[in-house]
Parts: sequence; C-alpha cells; structure tokens
Amino acid sequence: MQARIYQRPKNAMQSGKALTEQWILDFAPAQAKRPDPLMGWAGSGDTQAQVQLKFPTREAAEAYASKHGIDAVVHIVPPKRLKIQAYADNFR
Repeated sequence: MQARIYQRPKNAMQSGKALTEQWILDFAPAQAKRPDPLMGWAGSGDTQAQVQLKFPTREAAEAYASKHGIDAVVHIVPPKRLKIQAYADNFR
C-alpha cells in the first residue's frame, strides 16, 4: 500500500493559516478511475482513495504508517522566507 504524508497547505482564498500545522496521510489510488456508464462520473472501486488521516505531527504520521506496514513517502515543504521591505524602498 502506497501513501504520502504532507503538511496541509495554506488556503489560497484566505490570509489565515488555520489547520496548516496538521499533517495528512493520503493513500495512492490502487485502480485507475473509469467513467460510469449511466451518469458519466469518474469513479473506481478503490475505497482507500477516499481515506484521509490527519495527525498533529509528522512523527505521529510516520509512526502510524510504520506500525500498519504502509509504505509512505514524506513531502516536506521548505519554510517560506519573507523579504522585509519598506514602502519607501520603492522610491530609491
């Protein structure tokens, strides 16, 4: 079973950083999606793709994955670096 562990990204529509400290464990899809003959919606019989586990720390997510024998890949986002700049710098 393949999975990925990542930190929840900031919502692009809001300036707040709520829930960005959570770590998510998502399972990779085991089957390709196929269109439903009646409605045309894309779907598959893979129920693991619907599961999203949330953890407070990366270590907790990795411990869960190793305990249950899940082959997980951790995606670490580099920290953002702010360029501190004053408004007066525009006129130099």
